[in-house]
Amino acid sequence: MFLVQFAGLNHLSFDPASTESLGLGSTAGPRVSNSPAEDGSDPGKRKRSSIPPDGGGNLSLDSIPMGLPMSDPSAWATAMNNLGMAPMGMTGQPLLPDFDPALGMMTGIPPINPMMPGLGIVPPPIPPDMPAVKEIIHCKSCTLFPPNPHLPPPATRERPPGCKTVFVGGLPENGTEQIIMEVFEQCGEVIAIRKSKKNFCHIRFAEEFMVDKALYLSGYRIRLGSSTDKKDTGRLHVDFAQARDDLYEWECKQRMLAREERHRRRLAEERFRPPSPPPVVHYSDHECSVVAEKLKDDTKFLEAIQTLLTWIERGEVNRRTANNFYSMIQSANSHIRRLVNEKAAHEKEMEEAKEKFKLALSGILVQFEQIVAVYHSASKQKAWDHFTKAQRKNISVWCKQAEEIRNIHNDELMGIRREEEMEMSDEEIEDPSEMKETEESALVSQVEALKEENDSLRWQLDAYRNEVELLKQEQGKASRDEDTTKEQQMKLLQQALQGMQKHLLKVQEEYKKREAELEKVKEDKLKIETLLENLKEQQSMADEEDKEGDAADCQGNESSMSRVCACSQEKECPVEKTLTNSPVKSEREVLLVGIISTFLHVHPFGASIEYICSYLQRLDSKICTAEVEVLMTRLQNTFRQELSGVGASLEKRWKFCGFDGLKMT
Repeated sequence: MFLVQFAGLNHLSFDPASTESLGLGSTAGPRVSNSPAEDGSDPGKRKRSSIPPDGGGNLSLDSIPMGLPMSDPSAWATAMNNLGMAPMGMTGQPLLPDFDPALGMMTGIPPINPMMPGLGIVPPPIPPDMPAVKEIIHCKSCTLFPPNPHLPPPATRERPPGCKTVFVGGLPENGTEQIIMEVFEQCGEVIAIRKSKKNFCHIRFAEEFMVDKALYLSGYRIRLGSSTDKKDTGRLHVDFAQARDDLYEWECKQRMLAREERHRRRLAEERFRPPSPPPVVHYSDHECSVVAEKLKDDTKFLEAIQTLLTWIERGEVNRRTANNFYSMIQSANSHIRRLVNEKAAHEKEMEEAKEKFKLALSGILVQFEQIVAVYHSASKQKAWDHFTKAQRKNISVWCKQAEEIRNIHNDELMGIRREEEMEMSDEEIEDPSEMKETEESALVSQVEALKEENDSLRWQLDAYRNEVELLKQEQGKASRDEDTTKEQQMKLLQQALQGMQKHLLKVQEEYKKREAELEKVKEDKLKIETLLENLKEQQSMADEEDKEGDAADCQGNESSMSRVCACSQEKECPVEKTLTNSPVKSEREVLLVGIISTFLHVHPFGASIEYICSYLQRLDSKICTAEVEVLMTRLQNTFRQELSGVGASLEKRWKFCGFDGLKMT
């Protein structure tokens, strides 16, 4: 409990820790202090009724005894006004229709909480700029404490359509369905509660707006009784839940609304639908006479002929009524001449309108021709030089627009004339009997058309004559200036031609020189090819001679060795071996051995066969790796192969060992 001190009042004269002075434990309700006159105390110190600081959370309309006479409506209204409630009479009617709950007489008392037990009051709309203030809610078995107002509002999921079920989490472990019902039945009628073994449950309400009231409790701390055990406390988390029953009811409601909307649209369409024609009356002698009179009237003929058609289709014609129907058909036939005459009159009016249109169009074309002629004459040099650039531009644009419009109207007029000619030809084919009547009108129209064409051609000739005269005058004036300019242009052209001729001669000479150079290059190429062939032949011959010389040398050495062997056998034996088993077979291999020895002497740590071959291929591209490797393996006393590196970096390297081999041999 909290101790509340109101502004302008003394401290409350009761012990906040004890509930006996307030009467909270009894059903008689809280006690009301006596008035100063009854106690005999100081009249300057008044006491108010003991009201709990949570805004009357433990008050209920059924258990609070009022110490006011029920027959006095003004006292009843004053008491309810002090509590911040709308004054209601005993019959349920408002005593003050324009009551404002914010204008209570007791300042410092907050308005009644809508979640108070026993009060089904819908909270008034809260302005968006004013934060909602949550207060302590007291129930019979538990107490709800509001969350910190400075914390952000609890997060919620998107509201499912037609949601009437909420998820409630953070319940105490000792919470029962009775406690849950006691807390959430204040929000509205609870249909079902599905409680889990864990600390959450699902609650289904009767209406959708009750879910909003239940969400108001999200974030509240709940405590069962006065216990502070963790199993008796928890923090409520209320959120929307998706249930199939809610979705099914929402879909049913939507279908019902759709049916109502379709019914409403159907009614609106029927309201705006045009009325159906009146039904045709059945045949009788009287109706027959009425229809016969209507058939004779031109204004009512359409209605009467429709009725006659309906009777004939119904099968009303028989032997008795045949004469009446024949008379009606005869009167209907009499309207054919009238209709033909009306058609002819309309055709005549249409032809007259066409003639008027043609005359007006021809007059418009004449005016367009004159306007175009004005533009053309203004664009002549005689008048053109006196206009500014902007004026010239406008005149040229206007001239183009006028010519386009004139051509369009001229094409339209020619199309009308072609249509008339086609109609005349069709009429001649279809109605040869009426050719004589139409010949005169066709001739008249042709004469008028020829006159119009003659006039237009005459105006065009006049315009052309004027243009020719102006051109002659301009040419006479400009001929003198043109002669001087032409002479200058001729001189420039002659000079340009001479320069072009000289350039062509130079190009021809260069071409001849290039041809001679090409011929020389071709001859040199042939000579080089012949020399290469001769060199190849000589090289092949030299190789053969070397082989023969080697063979002869070997034979001579053997003979000499046999001779020397008698003198010193020990010294000549190794020489014989080297001569007979020589690994070098040609002069080319000797050169290769010398180059490789020089290369490896520069690389004392050895080199791979690829590195050696890359160096040799720079000197001779015909050298291959296999040839070099075979040659080096034959010369074991000159070259030695070693393995260097460990593991994946193992590599074969060749080293020069000629100095060591010389000592060994």
